[in-house]
Amino acid sequence: MTELTVYIIDDDDDVRIALSRSLRRRGMTVAHFPDAQSFLDQVDADASGCLVLDYGMPDMDGLELQDYLVRQDSTLPIIFISGHGGIPESVRATKAGAIDFLEKPFDLSVLTDRIAVAWELGEKLRQQKARRLDLAEKRGRLTDREDEVLQYILRNPGRTTSKEIAAELNISPRTVEIHRGRIQLKVGVKTTIELYELFGRSP
Repeated sequence: MTELTVYIIDDDDDVRIALSRSLRRRGMTVAHFPDAQSFLDQVDADASGCLVLDYGMPDMDGLELQDYLVRQDSTLPIIFISGHGGIPESVRATKAGAIDFLEKPFDLSVLTDRIAVAWELGEKLRQQKARRLDLAEKRGRLTDREDEVLQYILRNPGRTTSKEIAAELNISPRTVEIHRGRIQLKVGVKTTIELYELFGRSP
């Protein structure tokens, strides 16, 4: 499932199936599940699309699934639907990043609007996570001393001459130049400005 998909989790068969049919009639790709575990068994936490999640389910309820996905650094946006969730539950869900907390019965047009918002947000989250992982991988190539030099450059963009860095780190300017060259080679940039642009605007 790589295309944008609406993943519906609801233990009420009638609600789940009716909602799936309605969204499919509107041209959406839908996959539905009767409980949280069957969803987790089949769908990646960074799947493309969004999750329409019932709050009140046995075993793992909606908020517990949300907590789990947050711990997994999931990029899948969540829209809660509920027949009996109250204000505390909706506040907790939205604070944890949910797009909305819709009370059943809800207007389908409201849900489709929220799905559009969720898809857009999900794409941004996936791009940001990919960038974080890429930067972490690049930074992982550095030695401890190279990373120390990099940290100084990022913290002090106005004081990045080899002499200034050497004085701060108590090493020679020539050693700084060697470290700087290795850093730039390992992360794939050619100048200090590019280095700052790469790491200084991490999401």
